Amino acid sequence: MIDYNDFLNDTIVSLPPSGIRKFFDIANEMQDVISLSIGEPDFKTPWHVREAGIESLERGRTWYSPNRGFAELREEISKYFSRRFYVDYDPKTDVLVSVGGSEAIDLAIRTLVTPGDDVLIVEPSFVCYRPMVIAAQGNPVIIQTKEKDSFKLTAEELQKSITPKTKLLILPFPNNPTGAVMRENELLEISKLVKEHNLMVISDEIYAELTYGDAQHVAFSKLPDMKERSVIINGFSKSYAMTGWRLGYAVGPKEIISQMTKLHQYAVMCAPTTAQYAAIEALKNGDRDIARMRSEYDMRRRFIVDELRKIGFSCFEPEGAFYVFPNITITGMTSEEFCCRLLETKHIAVIPGNAFGECGEGFVRISYSYSLKHIKEALSRIKEFVDEILN
Repeated sequence: MIDYNDFLNDTIVSLPPSGIRKFFDIANEMQDVISLSIGEPDFKTPWHVREAGIESLERGRTWYSPNRGFAELREEISKYFSRRFYVDYDPKTDVLVSVGGSEAIDLAIRTLVTPGDDVLIVEPSFVCYRPMVIAAQGNPVIIQTKEKDSFKLTAEELQKSITPKTKLLILPFPNNPTGAVMRENELLEISKLVKEHNLMVISDEIYAELTYGDAQHVAFSKLPDMKERSVIINGFSKSYAMTGWRLGYAVGPKEIISQMTKLHQYAVMCAPTTAQYAAIEALKNGDRDIARMRSEYDMRRRFIVDELRKIGFSCFEPEGAFYVFPNITITGMTSEEFCCRLLETKHIAVIPGNAFGECGEGFVRISYSYSLKHIKEALSRIKEFVDEILN
């Protein structure tokens, strides 16, 4: 009998599985479950984008692309960043097309982190940052954001967390799971400390197009002196409803992108060809699709926040992404207990807040990337659940 522990990497074995997938997998095995657990747009990929992918197959365009991605796609990404966020990138040297935004995050972390480096991670946040830093033998230093600060990173908290070994800050805004958004004046305060302490930044801006209100998203690299210090992560999953196409990208200084490309080259070689042709069409002609989906999300956002507050939860109003992060402490349960009992008794799947960091305890993440019909039914069952507990 083989003892596989003799062969497995201890660091990888020590990493916990995703708290998001745990509840998603349980819900998938139950009947009559309404899942508001995964960040999966309920919209289909726009038809003109699907048509571009289909046409590429019909024409037999099934070959490898260059490692960095097709030149035309990198050109369109560059134009998109200039048009939407007013930052110019050279498509020949500053853009890398990846297999989803998650691969781009992994590549950036492994390129920048060496053993023993302190890496600042803002939490609550997407589940991948801390494990990827650990896998790269870096030291995660967690900065906990608070409900009273609208889950935003403050310059004061950042300053307190910087050490002589700090090399990198990971910025997750617009934020998953809280929906928090950092505005330009707030980011400027962060950028001053980044420059003062000679830090690099990975800014995960996958939800850049899903911000609400009059103020537009501000790319971190648009701030003074930050383009040379930032790797921006983005992709097509959220803004164009292209989750299954698995396509993302990174933009940043050519010296960093070239090293990320080497890792990408050896690990996966190139992103899916069909998805790249579809993405070219999305960037060229998809602005109206973004506006349509954002408007629908905004309506759902306002509805779900109002309903959660009527139930009795304290609920921070999200300004971005498609999640709400209500405080469920009135129930007297932990986040895990709340989600388990809600799933067992009412067949509603949401995610415990502590899946996104310890400071998420006392909260749950609810996605509104689902139809209004599903949201209404889910909220009705959640209200029943809370009423039964409190009365």
